[in-house]
Amino acid sequence: MTKAAIASLIRPLVEGQLDGLDVTWFDSGDQALEIADTVEIGWFDMYDKPKMGEIISAATNLKWLNSIYAGIEHFPVDALRERGTIVTNGTGINAIPIAEYVVMGMLAASKRVDKLLDSQAKKEWLNGPPGNSELFESKVLIIGYGAIGQQVAKTLSGFNADITAVRRTPVSDGSAIGPDDWRSRLGEFDWVILAAPATDETQHMIGTAELAAMKDSAWLVNIARGSLVDQPALISALEAKTIGGAFLDTVTPEPLPSDDPLWTAPNIFITSHMSGNATTRMFERAGQRFVENLKRYRSGEPMISVADLNLGY
Repeated sequence: MTKAAIASLIRPLVEGQLDGLDVTWFDSGDQALEIADTVEIGWFDMYDKPKMGEIISAATNLKWLNSIYAGIEHFPVDALRERGTIVTNGTGINAIPIAEYVVMGMLAASKRVDKLLDSQAKKEWLNGPPGNSELFESKVLIIGYGAIGQQVAKTLSGFNADITAVRRTPVSDGSAIGPDDWRSRLGEFDWVILAAPATDETQHMIGTAELAAMKDSAWLVNIARGSLVDQPALISALEAKTIGGAFLDTVTPEPLPSDDPLWTAPNIFITSHMSGNATTRMFERAGQRFVENLKRYRSGEPMISVADLNLGY
């Protein structure tokens, strides 16, 4: 019988659907570490990323690693590649709540909800709107057009937004462009949304030159990883008002130190990497995907959301 290790948190969502699987349900990282080298299938997600990496490294007989995380940068990728381990990640599981978060951020920025709430806290009645831009028919660049980027575009369709997506493979209708084509067009967009994975290629993809090329009224929205943005360059751009502002769900490092100047930069929203967690259905969706992938794993069918360990996502 195939042995697996899965966190007890998932147990109520999948137990009874794992026929023929000998599961050890663990409650702690230490428990998982004890049995890591005995299992063929592992789902070792935990908030302690170094501990999770230690467990996965110890799982020398692992043939399939499942994760709810979309990014795999905190995994021992080299070891997994050498062992030939299949890695399925959480790409798309939180696409809906993250897309909702993006629209929330765009609306908050366009209407300057921060200033509205500040006036309420001060008990000051405003004589005019602090923000009056509209999402309707605005021009949006989405960098990274996987499950999240596509869901963002779908959610923005209700605003009749003009979407241009950046993807590795452009399409003939011109609605998507290649990874070498977006920088020359940055000045066209009201919103630049980052939804790309964290790789060596995307490290600081938004820096001084890119920020200078954006419209001075444009907003940067990052729901990907903090590493995609050169934060000192962003602070300079915000202070110089060369862009309209930034909505950052993710930064570097996390948690952001209380004395980091990013906190007090003008025209900025920082939301503590909550977009993917702002949902009641994350674990439900993850459990459903695991059960479906287990069927595919056993039958040899293509599995859902298999990460490319060479590309890093």
